[in-house]
Amino acid sequence: MVADWFTGEGSSFRLLGTRCSACSCVFFPREDTNCRNPGCQGGELEEFPLSRRGRVWSYTDARYRPPSPYVTNPELPWVPYALIAVELAAERMVVLGQAAPGVTVADLTVGMEVEAVSGVLYEDAETVWTTWHWRPTGVEA
Repeated sequence: MVADWFTGEGSSFRLLGTRCSACSCVFFPREDTNCRNPGCQGGELEEFPLSRRGRVWSYTDARYRPPSPYVTNPELPWVPYALIAVELAAERMVVLGQAAPGVTVADLTVGMEVEAVSGVLYEDAETVWTTWHWRPTGVEA
């Protein structure tokens, strides 16, 4: 898990960004040192939970094994997965993430509503690497 990028479980799961107190810009991944808005003189950055739901802005499938630092077992066959770019209207940003297991590009359309859910990126005998996934609303895992 990347520290402080998300919190909660189930219906309380949220991605965590930061918001500048001076210009109100929201950032994800989080920013803890400087406001990224080039027109801002800077203010305090505060943790800001992002909207849990958004709309599919774009999507594609990953048909090849990505290079490091992506964690995967090279002994197992590669299983393609869908990547979704989700527009969060309230934050005026697009957040990229994997689709929830079982969701393929055939299940997606631009504009459909999706929600952020917790997921597992990879696990081995010692560690479970957690992440977020996007899942179409109304679909239970």
